[in-house]
Amino acid sequence: MPRLTDYSSYADAQEYANSSALWELFDGDKEHLNIAHESITRHADGSGRAAVRIAHSDGRDEILSFDTLSAGAARFAHWLDDNGIRPGERIAFMLEPSLPFYVCLFGAMQTGAISVPLFTLFGPDALRLRIDDCKPSILITNAEKAELAGQIDGLRVVVADDSLLEEITKYPDTYAPKTKANDLAVFQYTSGTTRELPAAVKHTHKAIVTLMFAALYGTGIRPEDEFFCPSSPAWGHGLWHGTLAPLALGVTTGTFAGRFDATRLMKALQDYKITNMSAAATHYRMMKNTGNADDFSFYFKKLTFTGEPIDPATLEFIDHYFKVPACSMYGTTEIGVVLVNYPGAEDFQVKPGSLGKPVPGLKLEVQRPDGTPTEAGEVGELMLWRKDHWETTKDRAKLDDEGYLYHCGRADDVIISAGWTMSAVEIEHTMLKHDDVIEVGVIGVPDETRGQVAKAFVISNREPNEEFITELKNFTREKLSQHEFPRHIVFLSELPKTQAGKVHRKVLRDREAANQPAVTN
Repeated sequence: MPRLTDYSSYADAQEYANSSALWELFDGDKEHLNIAHESITRHADGSGRAAVRIAHSDGRDEILSFDTLSAGAARFAHWLDDNGIRPGERIAFMLEPSLPFYVCLFGAMQTGAISVPLFTLFGPDALRLRIDDCKPSILITNAEKAELAGQIDGLRVVVADDSLLEEITKYPDTYAPKTKANDLAVFQYTSGTTRELPAAVKHTHKAIVTLMFAALYGTGIRPEDEFFCPSSPAWGHGLWHGTLAPLALGVTTGTFAGRFDATRLMKALQDYKITNMSAAATHYRMMKNTGNADDFSFYFKKLTFTGEPIDPATLEFIDHYFKVPACSMYGTTEIGVVLVNYPGAEDFQVKPGSLGKPVPGLKLEVQRPDGTPTEAGEVGELMLWRKDHWETTKDRAKLDDEGYLYHCGRADDVIISAGWTMSAVEIEHTMLKHDDVIEVGVIGVPDETRGQVAKAFVISNREPNEEFITELKNFTREKLSQHEFPRHIVFLSELPKTQAGKVHRKVLRDREAANQPAVTN
């Protein structure tokens, strides 16, 4: 009997994709389910087939099999039991992708403990906020971070090194999980600043099933793929879409460990002969900025991106070097993926700049402030129908006459100047077309005459001066409109970023509000 993984067309997705068909992809049922079993244990068949390929920033390649991960996770689960860890307790992980990371992550899930992945670049304040919030029984990290973690009173810190891996070898290499589908499995923190605590989104084991809508139609994963996702598994994209989704389908996935280097990434994509990659928009932009793409061969059949829209110059780079369209995958950690471009579907047209169309079974609408639906081309707030009511995504969007949706910025990234509505995202994308603009962030700032005006923060290798500022203003105005350009431009050595790599406009706005000028070149 055909399964959803046997279909690739948009038409088939609309006809066959439903909740019952998703459950057919798993061993578990609506009563008993375990993410670790579905992702690694059931695929461990003694063949040594690769589960994860890790491209380390120092040039090393590490390949971990389903067999190795399944045995290690089972042993670590027994170790947790022996150490008194009980179902529902939190186990935090601050590790780069590695054998200890996956062994500990999946081992904790098997016991019914709740896994809490944490970003390895967190400083003491960011780490303490999250530890105080989730109150883990153990924090598992490396030797380098152990000293930092040890500063938090009452926190038990375990160093995941060769000695820990050696210690757990005395335990059996099989483990029988007893989790229910509705038991909590993961606390996932969204990206944010170290001065405020983003919410922890709480996922049950059943989330692996609903995730398959995004896997099948957002990233287009199918059994024959060679998959790669360079995003950190500390964040939703890297953990759910880059790790759990492909593994649950028995697909080998790849990831990046260490300080990110776009040239190293391209070498890994070549060496692993990757056919399907899902990455942040920033990753594609950084590959473009290296100027080294001519040095590598690529084998892509599907590409997706998330996090923010891709600027036109980067889309041109993707078309030229990767030869397949970059498909947007839109969603948030809180609501999941809701808009996709059905990569691999020959009957679905990918429109550059579009967020695509809803995943099967979802209803979205662009609405005016009064709740009425907008006309084609009219910008409004993107709303999701959920649990018998409309729920805001906090994003602005517009719909075309063929039902494709386009992102028009966060609701708080809209700039209203002298009655005109401008998009910070649109201004950024236009400025990135200039050959001398490497990165840019745009916000609205107060203006006595116009209410607000656009201010751009630019990174460039070109010497900043008044002539360059005027050139950028005219360049943007000519490509957009006479009113839609940054009236203020400053040059920075770096832009504030969220932990997920997106330009952090809120930090820029907070600096302006506090009259704290950024350090300029």
